[in-house]
Amino acid sequence: MLKTLQIAWYSKAKWVWCLAPLSAIFWALTSLRRLLFSLGIFSSKGATIPVIVVGNIGLGGNGKTPLVLALVNDLRAKGFSPAVLSRGYGGRQTQFPHRVTQEDSAVLVGDEPALIVRRENTLTVIDPLRTRGVEFIQDNTSANVIICDDGLQHYAMKRDLELCVLDKRGVGNGYLLPMGPLREGLWRLAKVDAVVKNIGFTKTKANSDDSVKTSSNRFEMTLQPMRWINLKSKQPLSLDGFKVLLDEKSQNGLHLIALAGIGDPKRFFDTLDEMEILTDRQIAFEDHHQFVKSDVPTQSVVLMTEKDAVKCAEFSDENCWYLEISAHLSDAFFTLVEKGIETKAKHLMRSGA
Repeated sequence: MLKTLQIAWYSKAKWVWCLAPLSAIFWALTSLRRLLFSLGIFSSKGATIPVIVVGNIGLGGNGKTPLVLALVNDLRAKGFSPAVLSRGYGGRQTQFPHRVTQEDSAVLVGDEPALIVRRENTLTVIDPLRTRGVEFIQDNTSANVIICDDGLQHYAMKRDLELCVLDKRGVGNGYLLPMGPLREGLWRLAKVDAVVKNIGFTKTKANSDDSVKTSSNRFEMTLQPMRWINLKSKQPLSLDGFKVLLDEKSQNGLHLIALAGIGDPKRFFDTLDEMEILTDRQIAFEDHHQFVKSDVPTQSVVLMTEKDAVKCAEFSDENCWYLEISAHLSDAFFTLVEKGIETKAKHLMRSGA
C-alpha cells in the first residue's frame, strides 16, 4: 500500500483526493499538537550543549545520513566533539538509551546508526525518546554538540539549529499525509535554519568556494562516489580499479545486479548509470528493508548502497560490493552551522548555565 501511495505522491495522481478527509484530520491533529507545545501545555526540554536537527518534512529517506556524516567530519576538523542521536528506526533494541558499538548489528540498532558508527566510529546513541537521549549524551559523554538524525517534528526536544533535507523528488504533490508525503506543510521550510537540497551524484568534487548557496537559507549538497568496498573481505577498490574488476567478472559470465532499499532506489541506480556501470538487473526494496539471505542474488556481482550493506554483511559473498560516498556542501553552509553553535554558547554564558 505504501509503495502505491509513494508512486501516486510523486506522479501527482488525482485519485489521492479521495484521501482528503484523512489529510484534514491529520492537519487538525498535528496543528493542535504544535499549538500545545507553543503554549507550553506540552513541555519541551532543552540541552546544555548545542543540538542540531537534520530532518525533513516528508516521509522517506532523502540524504540525511550523508549530511550527518559531513557535519561530523567538519565539526571534528574544527575541534568539536560531536555525538549523533538517532531513533534507531527498524532496530530491535529494547533498552534505551543505547550507545551503539562497532559490534552492534543493523538488525539491533537500525541501519543508519550502524552505518555511522562503522564509517566514522562516531559516538552514537539511539533512543526513541530524543530528550532522554540528549540528556544521556550531555551527562555521560564528552560530546559538546549533538547531531540528531531525524526528529524535526519531535518538538519535545528543543533544538538550536534545524536543517531540512530534500532530494530531487522535492515535496511530491505538496499535500499532507496521506494525500501526499508531507508530515508538515510547505510553510515549515521557511521556519528552518537551512534547507539542503540533495542534488545527488557528481563525478568530481566541488570546490569549497563553488556557488552552491541558492538563497538566504537554501543550499545544495552533492554526493561524490569515493570507492567500492567488498562486503566480505572489506577490500577497497578505486572507481577505476573496480571497472577493471567488473570487466573481468563479465568475461567470466557473471551477471551484474544492483539492489537498493533506500528512500529512492532510483537515485542509486541513476548513480550507477552516471558512472557508466551498466547492470543486467536492478532490484528495488522499500526504505529500511530488513534484508535476508535470499534477497541477495548469488552467482552474480551484486552492487548496493552502504546503508544496505550494513544489513547484508553477515550473509554476503565475495561478489558483493557497496559504494562509499561523501557529501559536499559550501563553506557558507558550514559557517552557518558554526554560527548556530556559537550562538548557543553565548546564550549559555549569559544564562550562567
